Formats: sequence, structure tokens, C-alpha cells
Amino acid sequence: MDTPPPLVPLKPVSSSDESARSWCIGLHLSGLSGLILSFALAHIVVPLVIWLVKRSDSPEIDATGKEVLNFQISYTIYSLIAGGLCFVLVGFVILPIVLLVWLVSIIIATVKTSNGESYRYPFTIRFLK
Repeated sequence: MDTPPPLVPLKPVSSSDESARSWCIGLHLSGLSGLILSFALAHIVVPLVIWLVKRSDSPEIDATGKEVLNFQISYTIYSLIAGGLCFVLVGFVILPIVLLVWLVSIIIATVKTSNGESYRYPFTIRFLK
């Protein structure tokens, strides 16, 4: 019977890596600011401000900020289209689905980022490259 290979020690996480990961988690969660703050585009403005301030600190923060902004802008467009389709009644079915996918995607992205994995949001138009 073969013995399993020895465990490879994990690379220690430096404080700069941990800080970048924390900012990336904050970027993902900042999309929920539209639910908390009282102005309509907070879910875009808050991640934009964080990204503009912190993007030069780390390539991970820069990439995550672009991904979050692309996602928030895309789902804003999808929500507006679904809201417009409410006049034809089909929007009443599409709008809750769009909002549910938006919420679940933010939660999944946050969990994956906290585990050290990168995440690409589904159905996102890549405005920022």
C-alpha cells in the first residue's frame, strides 16, 4: 500500500495579501449599498469610489473593482429593461429573477473571495477591461 505524499506547507499570507483580500471582499459587498443607502445609484457609486481610491494598491483590487462595476452596471441595465417590461406584464416575472440572481451572485462572489478564489459574475457585460 502506497503512502500519501506529505502535505506541502501553505505559503504564509502576508499582511498586504490579507489587506488586498479584505478590500476585494469590501468591493463585492459594496454592491449591497444600494439596499442600505437612500440614493438610487449607490450600488454603482460606492464600488466606484473604493476602486478609484484603492486600485493602485494591488492588481487584485483593480481587477475586482472592474468586475464589480461591470456587474453592477450590467444588472442595473437588466433591471431597467425588466422594469420596462412590466408594462407588458412579463416584467413582473423577469424582475424578481434578475434581483435574485443579483443578490445570490454577490453572496457567492464574497464567499469565494474570502476563500482566496477569484470570481467572475455571470451574465456580465464587460464595459471596463
